[in-house]
Amino acid sequence: MRVLSGIQPSGSLHVGNFFGMMKSMIEWQAKSELYCFIVNLHALTTINDGPALAKNTLDAAMDFLALGLDPDRSLFWVQGDVPEHAELTWILHNFTSMGLLERSHSYKDKIARGLVPNHGLFAYPVLMAADILLYQADLVPVGQDQKQHLEITRDIAGTFNHLFGPTFTLPEAGVDESLATIPGTDGQKMSKSYNNAINIFAPKDELKKKVMSIVTDARAVEDLKDPDHCNLFAIARLFLKPEETAELKERYLKPGLKYGEVKKDLVEVIWNYFAPFRAVREDLGRRPDFVREVMREGARKASAKAQETLEVVRAKVGLNY
Repeated sequence: MRVLSGIQPSGSLHVGNFFGMMKSMIEWQAKSELYCFIVNLHALTTINDGPALAKNTLDAAMDFLALGLDPDRSLFWVQGDVPEHAELTWILHNFTSMGLLERSHSYKDKIARGLVPNHGLFAYPVLMAADILLYQADLVPVGQDQKQHLEITRDIAGTFNHLFGPTFTLPEAGVDESLATIPGTDGQKMSKSYNNAINIFAPKDELKKKVMSIVTDARAVEDLKDPDHCNLFAIARLFLKPEETAELKERYLKPGLKYGEVKKDLVEVIWNYFAPFRAVREDLGRRPDFVREVMREGARKASAKAQETLEVVRAKVGLNY
């Protein structure tokens, strides 16, 4: 089975990125044909600072490699290094209805949050469709907020297949409902744009500051707490073993629990959780040219795979003559 997913380098990667996508991708490489990439073309919809995007892209590659993604067991590349993504996107634009894109919840939500509307933001699902269809992916692990985009991908592929005959695999969405929404420090979805994220490789003082700022309710120490509706508990359980989660829940349901104590414990839990990867990340940070070459080699392999699909598409729509 071919599994594909990408991550946007719009800022430092955080706990939400790790548990929502990165961890599962690293696990998939042992049991599937894994295609994983950094979607820097998508990031252009919200970032207009060239040096920042370049740095974020390299940092994201380093983070992924440090956390265990193995380029010898998977295909790992940067989207913008493979021009076939852009070419297939343009072709698919011509088989995508305006109405389909106008129904995108993600576009409406981003505009409602104050993002300036532009064509890239509006047509984001078409580029995402090209990313997926180019490699004939069978399964695309996505968060709940991206599920509609995958449905749009299937609609675009279905239209093309109807017009030109079987061409694209219709991908299935892999949604882990237990991780559908990972909360940030303020209770909203953890996001770089909300400034509520806990970065994976943050220095310890920064990590402590973020964890201590996690919003909790105003219940007194002697009151029983509600773990099922507690932002702090929802973040902590990501790092705990089942028996540790049960133990923390039991503490919530008895008088005497202090949120501040849970936060202090969580700082150490998060710090220790990522400790095995921190030295590797620091080493990669000292060898940026090595990382660039790893990503270029991944792009060469991805381009060869992409060309297989693109040549079929070009012939069918009449671009080969």
